[in-house]
Amino acid sequence: FYMLLYSYKRYFDEVLSGIDKLMEDGDAISLSPELETVEHKLNYAKQTLKTQADEARKTERQKNELVVYLAHDIKTPLTSVIGYLSLLDENPDMPDDKKLKYIHTAWEKANRLRILVNEFFEITRNHSEPISLQKVKIDLYYMLVQISEELYPQLSACKKRIENNVGEDISVYGDSEKLARVFNNILKNAIAYSEDESVISVFAEEFPEKTVIRFENRGEIPGDKLSLIFDKFYRLSSARQSETGGSGLGLAIARDIVTLHGGRIKAESINGLTSFVIELPSIREELTMAP
Repeated sequence: FYMLLYSYKRYFDEVLSGIDKLMEDGDAISLSPELETVEHKLNYAKQTLKTQADEARKTERQKNELVVYLAHDIKTPLTSVIGYLSLLDENPDMPDDKKLKYIHTAWEKANRLRILVNEFFEITRNHSEPISLQKVKIDLYYMLVQISEELYPQLSACKKRIENNVGEDISVYGDSEKLARVFNNILKNAIAYSEDESVISVFAEEFPEKTVIRFENRGEIPGDKLSLIFDKFYRLSSARQSETGGSGLGLAIARDIVTLHGGRIKAESINGLTSFVIELPSIREELTMAP
């Protein structure tokens, strides 16, 4: 009995020692041959914990980098606003045409500042609020028309346009506010990275089980960046020097919303053409499954 108890105690000690090594960096956990199943499970748990820790460190690093970028970006327009308003305050007799120019420039910089401040709130909200859906039947064509009209100032500034090739009879079933946010984020991304004076095309096709929506624009994303653009806080390096560079949350939020709808989103870029493809469950499927 003593020998049997000693063997069990030795096994328990091995398992406890293996558990202690779960959070340690280093080699895989090794146990006696009799504990092979336990060894496999402990090593799987060790690898899972390591992956989660690496992902948490990566997200934290990206978030810290983003805060640095946004802090720098906020300082620039704020300095300009203060500078132009100071000039107006110090020179009350300034000619009207010059005064209007300074006011307009200060307004542009203040608007840029507003966008950046909103992105700080976006970061906080995205981390603290769970996403819930209020699904309704959505007329896809008219939703895209409305979003295109809202984006007209940005399109006009770079002489681009959105070509809506979606049939007026195509509908989807989902949260209208959330899906509008998805399409808005993708179109803003296309405006920011497409070639000047180009066309951004939108297509949609219905299948028995899904509806496929495709956004296409001239401009290519490097292959090694395609797997990263949906990561939170990721921004292509060129966006950091541009007026259109955002927080890097837009596409990550789009992916989360599409996934929550039971769909998927992917990016393709080849031969100078970039496409974002969204697949959503067809409205027939959704209504059939709805309680």
